[in-house]
Amino acid sequence: MTPGEPLIRWEWIAAHLGDVGHRILEHLVLTGLAVSIGFVLSLALGVWAAHRPGVYAPITWVAGVLYTIPSLALFALLIPFTGLSVLTSEIGLVSYTLLILVRNIVAGIRSVPADVRESALGMGYTPAQVLWKVELPLAMGVIVAGLRVATVTTVGLTTVTALIGQGGLGYFIIDGIQRFFSTPLILGAVLSVLLAIALDWLLVQVERLATPWARTRQ
Repeated sequence: MTPGEPLIRWEWIAAHLGDVGHRILEHLVLTGLAVSIGFVLSLALGVWAAHRPGVYAPITWVAGVLYTIPSLALFALLIPFTGLSVLTSEIGLVSYTLLILVRNIVAGIRSVPADVRESALGMGYTPAQVLWKVELPLAMGVIVAGLRVATVTTVGLTTVTALIGQGGLGYFIIDGIQRFFSTPLILGAVLSVLLAIALDWLLVQVERLATPWARTRQ
């Protein structure tokens, strides 16, 4: 960036709208895959841990170790095995969702009152029916809260995947840094923040639809 040059060149953005749309879609796909896979894995682990307290500590310990590894270091460890690929990105991104989601799923299920479970069993519900028809619906608020945190975190981490050639909005940030050009750098950063806010708002609406009894109480 040279002295006197504007911070944002709007004509550059206008000329690259197609690329902007492509990178947003790329970012959404990478984020969506990571959160979806992470949620499925975490749901299985969380349900298991909620009903088998002895496995909760080992599961969260492993998830915590994965969560503390810096993203670039994790990608560097994976590249010799999976290359500069989407798989490398997804393994890293999914790893960072597990601790958040497992903790919230377990907390949500454990927050269901014992007398509610006993009443369901007394009505003839099987343990599987109690899980799907009682525990998970009542735990939905806590679970979605964890999903919101995991999604917003993943949107931010997905920008780092541009360093291994996987694009997303991080592409603009890397491009701006490499060329000392502020327009794509700011564009990538601002769009990442807006995308995180939009997805968080969307999940709030999902929570409202999934927990109509909460609106009734309010």
